[in-house]
Amino acid sequence: MGILSKRIVVLSGDGIGPEVCQEAVRALKAVADKFGHEFVFDYQLMGACAIDATGDPLPEATLEACRRADAVLLGAIGDPKYDNNPSAKVRPEQGLLRLRKSLGLYANIRPVTAYDRLLEHSPLKKDRIQGADMLIFRELTGGIYFGEKGRREDGSAYDNCTYSRYEIERVAHRAFQAAEARRGKLTLVDKANVLETSRLWREVVQDLALQYPKVLVDYLFVDNAAMQMILSPKQFDVILTENMFGDIISDEASVIAGSLGLLPSASVGDDAALFEPIHGSYPQAKGKGIANPIATILSAAMLLEHFGLQEEANSVKKAVDNALEQGVLTPELNARSPYTTEQVGSFIAYGILDILDCQLHKNNIALGLSTII
Repeated sequence: MGILSKRIVVLSGDGIGPEVCQEAVRALKAVADKFGHEFVFDYQLMGACAIDATGDPLPEATLEACRRADAVLLGAIGDPKYDNNPSAKVRPEQGLLRLRKSLGLYANIRPVTAYDRLLEHSPLKKDRIQGADMLIFRELTGGIYFGEKGRREDGSAYDNCTYSRYEIERVAHRAFQAAEARRGKLTLVDKANVLETSRLWREVVQDLALQYPKVLVDYLFVDNAAMQMILSPKQFDVILTENMFGDIISDEASVIAGSLGLLPSASVGDDAALFEPIHGSYPQAKGKGIANPIATILSAAMLLEHFGLQEEANSVKKAVDNALEQGVLTPELNARSPYTTEQVGSFIAYGILDILDCQLHKNNIALGLSTII
């Protein structure tokens, strides 16, 4: 593929979001330098910072910028002053839900990999998780999160869950295609023994399976799937599920990798794509230089794959693997001799550029020498 010029909107967000986004942008700049591409970064407000500045978690200017962009990179959103106030009418998360709906980001894709170097950080037994490698497809713009909701005069509350056949088909096709390119297995997670929407999901997937004869399809109720994720995670290849189940199952899967700070994600539609780490804003760590940037950097690698830049994405992944092997990690994964957020990001950027041997630039970073990009 030739030289590309792409416009990327950066929504750094709240808490540690700006810190981890900075390192993902550093990695993308390293890729641009190495491969001759041009990435233009457009920083916009979303989340609690946007509420503070404008009163709106997703200002219209931000939404319009995202609509014009080739891709969106998101850090994290959320702030305790809203989390701890149940009566707050405006919340950071409302901006994210509105962005997903407005851009038509109907499929959330989360790869989960058990890295050999970090197996000890998982609470699960090594023999259960070693070799685990799965891809979770979560429907993102339907279901209970977007259904009619409210309070009744009698004090009760309701949240309605609704799905159409079309909403299920479009994400299911993506999951089947991914399974064809991987190990050929797809697991639908539902609650078809109780919920009518789940019975529709099962019907649609059974119908679509006829179009993908090379893919083995199995079905698990969500409660059993949650248990199997802990008992035998290596059985999973591609998981497909609805919005709320996917929210829960994909976060549970993070214990396999041993850290939320390692897991990237993509949210894609027919005409837009957003990339973000699965972790939250972690406000307790804000400004301390201890946030793990790897999930956001790997999200940037998924962004490159979205652009069709597989070699470039592989260079980022290889540099991340090197950081894991060399132990250039923040305190959650390297308590004995930790590196800062910026040092980890710089080490990975050096690795992308291949400008120093790994031991030399590890030593330079340990000595606190200037970072690049």
